[in-house]
This record gives sequence, C-alpha cells and structure tokens, in this order.
Amino acid sequence: MRRFAFAMLASFLLLVPSAGAAEPRIAAGVTVAGTDVSGLTLSEAAGRLYNTFGFKVGAPLSTHVAGRKRAVLPKDLGFVFDANKSARRAYNAGQQPHTAVVDVPLYTSYDKAKVAAYAAKVAANVKREARDARVDIKVSKIGKVASRDGRRIDADALAASVGAALGDPTLPRIFTPKLQVVRPKVTTAGLAKAYGTIVTIDRGNFKLRLFKGLKLSKTYRVAVGMPAYPTPTGRYTIANKAVNPAWTAPNSPWAGAYANETVPGGSAENPLKARWMGIVNGVGIHGTGAPGSVGTRASHGCIRMTVPDVVDLYPRVPVGTPVLIGN
Repeated sequence: MRRFAFAMLASFLLLVPSAGAAEPRIAAGVTVAGTDVSGLTLSEAAGRLYNTFGFKVGAPLSTHVAGRKRAVLPKDLGFVFDANKSARRAYNAGQQPHTAVVDVPLYTSYDKAKVAAYAAKVAANVKREARDARVDIKVSKIGKVASRDGRRIDADALAASVGAALGDPTLPRIFTPKLQVVRPKVTTAGLAKAYGTIVTIDRGNFKLRLFKGLKLSKTYRVAVGMPAYPTPTGRYTIANKAVNPAWTAPNSPWAGAYANETVPGGSAENPLKARWMGIVNGVGIHGTGAPGSVGTRASHGCIRMTVPDVVDLYPRVPVGTPVLIGN
C-alpha cells in the first residue's frame, strides 16, 4: 500500500503547474465515479480523486465461497489507478456540450491474464468432481458405493466481477459466486437400473449367483475348471450368447482327435450342451452332458451347468452383463 501511495503522490506532483501558468479548469456538471470535480483545475481534480479513491482502489479484494476465503491485492493483479488521467478524462468530457451532469469512470487498468489466473485458481480450489454411484461386487453379495454431487463456480463470471470492481470503487470488493451443483451420471437411486443383471461365480462353493436389481435372484450349482485347467478369476462381462452352439476344439492334447475341429451344435459329441454364454478366452457358461460333474472341479476352464439350469439362466442374462469369478 505504501508503494502504491508513493507512486500516486509522485504522479500527482507532476500536475502541479509552474509559476504563472494558467491551468485549465473542468467545466461545471462533471463528476468522476460520482465525485464532483466541477470548476477544479486538473491538478486540483487529480488531488481530490487521489484523496477520495487512492485508498479504496488499493484495498484488497476477496472471494468467499464454499466456506473458503481467498484475498488478493490489486497490485498483484497488475492494477494501476491514474488520478491525472482521470482528471484529464473529466476535463475532456466537460468540453462536450451537456445539459445534465456528466459522470466519467476512473482511469484504471489491470492485467486481464492475472485476473483470469486468480479466478481460475479460486475455481480450482472450490471444484469437486461428481462421483458416480457404483457397485461393489462380491461373489455372495452386491454392495453399493453412494454417488456424490460435484460443485464448481463460473471462473469467467468471477473474473468479470473482479475486473468490474477494480474499475469502479463503488462496487463490492467481496465476491460470493454461486456454487453450481454438478450431478453424477449414475445416482445411488439409479444404481439398480444401471446394473440390472449381475452374475457371480463362486469357484470354492461351486455356485453361480444371479442378481437382479442388486438383489439375489437365483443360485445354481456349477462345475468349474480342474486344477490343471482352472477357471480364470476376475471381473468380466458376458461377451456373446448362442443356442446349441457349435464347438471348435482347441489345439490342445485334451481335445484328442477333435483338436482344431468344429463339432456342430446339438451333436452328441459336442460338449457344449443347449446354451452358451461366452466370457473370456474361450471360457464360458454352458450346459453339460455329464450332470454328475456339477459341484466338482471337472472342466477345462468353463463353468458347467445342468441342461435345465442353463436353459433357465440363458434368457435372464443379456450380453454385457458383468461377471465376477472369485475363489
């Protein structure tokens, strides 16, 4: 503030006329930011404006939002108040014909980039991203992680308010920008709809659980991969579906004479009975011709079900359904 005052005083002294010089006077009916300077010389007007506004325009500005305050000094925004040029502006305005009071603004300037940076910093400090609700899938139950509203402020609008206050000492220097609520795309209330169907495979207990609307709908007994060909664990989705699918045997010793051969759907030699729901890398859910293997580690990685059960499950599980395979 002292540096600002000294600079203003030095600028004001430049207006003091030399002895004997006739200094022009401002016409009647002219004000600067509401302060009457009618009939004053330029130096007198500059002095009045400096005394009236010098302290006000150098006072800090502050933004109050979301329980936080961030102050800034005008000089840190590149602000300059020129009393001399303000007086000259009043003089020039008075030279034009007028019948009513003419009010002119103070002559001020500031660094728009610095004001924008201040507003952006305030906005970044306040901003909170919205959080979508999500499911916490476990093999035996489905948990929920609640959604949360986000928030933000309009940084451009704040910058405009700061700029206006720097140029007009009558405007408030405390800003209270409105918090804008940012809604999540998936709310807690909408979570059940977003995850209408979920399938989990409990390898240790040989169970397939079907969840509808995040609630357990049905439980089925299954077979899973034998120790040499374990069913993979992890989070997947149902990638494809088929009724009486063909079976293309892998190029693996366990496929025997069928290696790299395709067995038509519905064939007695086809191990994929009735229905197929593909998951990942050739692993899927299918019916079996060996119902006695259900409840054991018997497959080459797939999830086996009895034919009645896989036929029952099939229409309940659309493509894209999340699948969690756990131990």
